[in-house]
Amino acid sequence: MNLRNCARCGKMFNYIGGQPICEPCKKAIEEDFQRVKAYIIENPTADLKQIAEDNEVTTKQIQQWIREERLMFAENSPLKMTCEKCGARILTGRFCDKCKASMADNLNNTFARPQPVIQQPVKQDKKAGMRFLDT
Repeated sequence: MNLRNCARCGKMFNYIGGQPICEPCKKAIEEDFQRVKAYIIENPTADLKQIAEDNEVTTKQIQQWIREERLMFAENSPLKMTCEKCGARILTGRFCDKCKASMADNLNNTFARPQPVIQQPVKQDKKAGMRFLDT
């Protein structure tokens, strides 16, 4: 049994994997997420600070949901994140579509089947052959 303290409330719980947060706190975070999601649908032009204050959630938590691609904002929203690789403005996630495609190509090329190496025929030296030692 792996006991840990919840990172959110401090209570001990049986840790299985993932974030070190107990089940009641996970449920509370999910309820906060649903409330924030509904708020954003109703108020698409709200800024990050206003969303956080009106829903009693930290801006850090909202940014985490955006990076996890759980929240996405409209084009006209004042909230926009930047791509971690190139700095382009994005609506959700960590990377823009161009950088995602580039990283996927690099990964595919890394794990692509290696091409068989074509061996060049060995040139025979005319002087090569069996030699005998005179005794």
